[in-house]
Amino acid sequence: MDERHNQEKPPKKYYEVFRALADFSQIGFSIAVSVLVGVLIGQYLDDKLGTEPWFLLVFSVLGVGAGIRILFNIAKGRKD
Repeated sequence: MDERHNQEKPPKKYYEVFRALADFSQIGFSIAVSVLVGVLIGQYLDDKLGTEPWFLLVFSVLGVGAGIRILFNIAKGRKD
């Protein structure tokens, strides 16, 4: 008989640790991507329209705001 079938499941605390790590990585990735997308859109529009720092500044701030909104949405959706 196979030994793997006789082993007990890992304790629940391990699942909670991995779940917390997944939540933290999701938060960091989501904030970084939203800010990066805002910066890239701002740079692209500045290059195309010749309005050097303005669209970069506006879309950077919008990216930070989107990151904060994502953070609150993740926190609101996680009510265990």
